[in-house]
Amino acid sequence: MFDTSFSITIRPSTEADVAAMLEIYSYHIQHGLGPFDIEPLHPEELKRRRKAMLKRRLPHLVAEIGGVVVGYAYAAPFRKRPAYRYTVEHSIYVHKDRQGLGIGRRLLPALIEACTAADCRQMVAVVDSANTPSLRLHEAFGFVRAGVLRSVGFRFGRWTDSVFLQRSLGEADAELPDDVRGGTVQAGD
Repeated sequence: MFDTSFSITIRPSTEADVAAMLEIYSYHIQHGLGPFDIEPLHPEELKRRRKAMLKRRLPHLVAEIGGVVVGYAYAAPFRKRPAYRYTVEHSIYVHKDRQGLGIGRRLLPALIEACTAADCRQMVAVVDSANTPSLRLHEAFGFVRAGVLRSVGFRFGRWTDSVFLQRSLGEADAELPDDVRGGTVQAGD
């Protein structure tokens, strides 16, 4: 079970969190099963990515323990074309020394709630097939496996498979989105 002797706070990220997020992400680039970046990001690139998500009114969250950022999560557009505007792909990263403490279990539902509030209808996760903890986490929060892309990445001297997981949000496809109700359809629909 998870250690509950500490308090995990989830909040929107700020620009002041970029250094901590960069440290977390850099470890995962070098050792993790998640990101497919090969080179560490420059702080300005992480700031730019964060601002782009916020401009689209998509969530960018951090987890703190005792005022120290120990993880972060965000949602980004699934695809650039307008027809996909209600679907997001998300990522979660936890500090290497804080894995297994339930931080992802706090970040993911907060991200789901924030994406639902942003009128997103579907969330997609792309997880390395060897990342069993991430697969279990997503399945625990209602994500279902939607498919596997075999040998699409090459990292650490091996081919990697990507598992696509999907979760419906809010009204999902049972209702039309607010911006198309009443016959108003935006370009691209």
